[in-house]
Amino acid sequence: MKSFLEKFVKSAGKTGLAEKLTEEEQLRRQVSALFGLLSNIYGSDKLVLKAGKLEALNAMRSGVLEEQVLALQKLVYEDPTIDTLPKAEDIPGILEEVEDEIADVIARRSVEDKLEKKIAERMQQRHEEYVRDIKTQIIKEDAGPENPATLKKYALLEKLEHKKLARTAIEALRPTNLAEIVGQERACKALLSKIASPFPQHVILYGPPGVGKTTAARLVLEEAKRLQHTPFAADAPFVEVDGTTLRWDPREVTNPLLGSVHDPIYQGAKRDLADGGVPEPKPGLVTEAHGGVLFLDEIGELEPILLSKLLKVLEDKRVHFDSSYYDPSDPNVPKYVKKLFEEGAPADFVLIGATTRDPSEISPAIRSRCAEVFFEPLTPKDIGTIVEDAAARLDVTLEPGVTNIISEYTIEGRKAIGILADAFGLALFQKNGTAAAAATATARTVRGRKVVRPGSASAASVSAASVKGGAGVSVRGRKTTAVRSWGKVRITPEHVYEVIRVGRLSPYAGPKARQVPEVGKVFGLGVYGYLGSVLEIEAVAFPAREKGKGQLRFNETAGSMARDSVFNSASVIRRLTGEDIADYDVHVNVVGGGNIDGPSAGTAIAVAILSAIWGKPVYQDVAVTGEVSIQGRVRAIGGVFEKLYGAKQAGMRLAIMPEENRKDLPADIRGIEVAYAATIEDALTHVLPGGWTKPEAKGTATEAGTGTGVQAAAAEAEVGNAAQEG
Repeated sequence: MKSFLEKFVKSAGKTGLAEKLTEEEQLRRQVSALFGLLSNIYGSDKLVLKAGKLEALNAMRSGVLEEQVLALQKLVYEDPTIDTLPKAEDIPGILEEVEDEIADVIARRSVEDKLEKKIAERMQQRHEEYVRDIKTQIIKEDAGPENPATLKKYALLEKLEHKKLARTAIEALRPTNLAEIVGQERACKALLSKIASPFPQHVILYGPPGVGKTTAARLVLEEAKRLQHTPFAADAPFVEVDGTTLRWDPREVTNPLLGSVHDPIYQGAKRDLADGGVPEPKPGLVTEAHGGVLFLDEIGELEPILLSKLLKVLEDKRVHFDSSYYDPSDPNVPKYVKKLFEEGAPADFVLIGATTRDPSEISPAIRSRCAEVFFEPLTPKDIGTIVEDAAARLDVTLEPGVTNIISEYTIEGRKAIGILADAFGLALFQKNGTAAAAATATARTVRGRKVVRPGSASAASVSAASVKGGAGVSVRGRKTTAVRSWGKVRITPEHVYEVIRVGRLSPYAGPKARQVPEVGKVFGLGVYGYLGSVLEIEAVAFPAREKGKGQLRFNETAGSMARDSVFNSASVIRRLTGEDIADYDVHVNVVGGGNIDGPSAGTAIAVAILSAIWGKPVYQDVAVTGEVSIQGRVRAIGGVFEKLYGAKQAGMRLAIMPEENRKDLPADIRGIEVAYAATIEDALTHVLPGGWTKPEAKGTATEAGTGTGVQAAAAEAEVGNAAQEG
């Protein structure tokens, strides 16, 4: 740059011209050249303005060389305080310094120009991109977010929606009204009275799985919506959730049941709210069920803290949200967010919980707020009805014995439908298997490809899945539509047994009633969960080797309560007949070794011991239950409905219940006779052929030598005891 200035200042360039000029004239020309250079850098107008600000305008216009050099110094150094006129001998050096400074200015201006050019180019590029984005956004707003690729994917999804392969038999054969629910008439009536009311109640449904609790709840709401006096609107929702899938989140970030708050720092908040730091409440299922029913299956599996919060919602009929990020004075908070935080989300619904647990295992807090309805286990007759109804809706024929076989292997309606559906699939496969095999045989291979000859069975497209619209069928006198039309399909017992073998199913029912009376064997009744069952209690008695020193044996696994019942029975027998059980070696056995955790086996144990000692046979189609006191009274027991169910499952003709339980049972019991006993004598009257008569003399038992341990008795005497609960 310095060399450029030197060339510019000494533009004369010719030695001859420099020699002709005086030294002062050369300096003046050099100063004039520097002013011209500054004028080129800043521009004439800006240079004049700059000179005026630096108080150098007059000096710049002066004809005095020293003043011009001073003005040049002020302009180049931009310092108005320079006011000393340079001496003539110092001017060359000053001009050299000025040239250096001007060279620096020109260098800076060159760099600045390059930067400004790049900045301008970059700004132009950004501007064009911004304009292009705006145009694209406007086009999207006008045309929507779709493009050929997204439209193609959407069309594919729509096409997939029309393919249905996963419809289960339970969905296809689900009851469509309350009358189609089998075996639960009393429970459905009770549930309907509690829901279809001007003041509907929260309800907990108890019962074994697969008996129709969920279906009944759904249909009861539909029935209630049709009644004018109920608060349910026509669009009242039925929201179903499984309690086993709900877990309490301590952060309260995810709570599908009650709702949660998506704070801005957590993933899931909307972008426009997250950018502004606004938390967003997310209402849960309780709000979704507002105005309808929230069906909470397996309510007994709900975590305690989540259950306690649900109780708060039931009381307030509203869900409240809280977040440390919420600022009510923030103008960026939308109205709906502010309303949710300040007033909460509405949650006025009817809770229907269902559980397979015992009521004692459910939280007392939730039980105190809910009515309770008990669904009964299904009997073999109920299972048969369910299977027949399902067969009618499938439009298939059942051969004799099919319903009986299915009812032996399950007590759940859902499982019975599953077995029938499997047998139906097997029958359908076998029906069309021959045609499919024939179609395969007619195919031939041409150059590695399979070709079907015209007119073959395969060309006729024989397919088990080809169906027409369902025909009208009748189910228990009500007209309904068959699920599909399959042609003539017949389900045989062999189809059912094949399904049972493949599924490795075991018969549900245990011991069965028999017509022939036996000595020393009695059927007691027990309860496990919501299901009852019969207990085989057997006893043998032999004369003791030494009178008064007989031994008494009993299952160790049966439990201490059952052992106490044996001792009570010994006292009752002696009081009733005068026989001292110490004169016999007595062995009492509970077949299967079950643990009896209640006193209700007393009557059955007493009857078994007495039958063994006196050799009296006992009816094998009669079941006995009841606690026996040492005074010979038959006391009340629990689980009477479940025990009656167990007796019916085993095919018992008669069930003997304590007189004190008469009030617990309805008068219209179907499928089994019920007799009530206040004392052990009353029970013996029903279980012994010919009834009970008090013996006139003691009998001496002798060994019968049979596997049943039957004893020959000299006199007829018998004693009973209290029936049993499992």
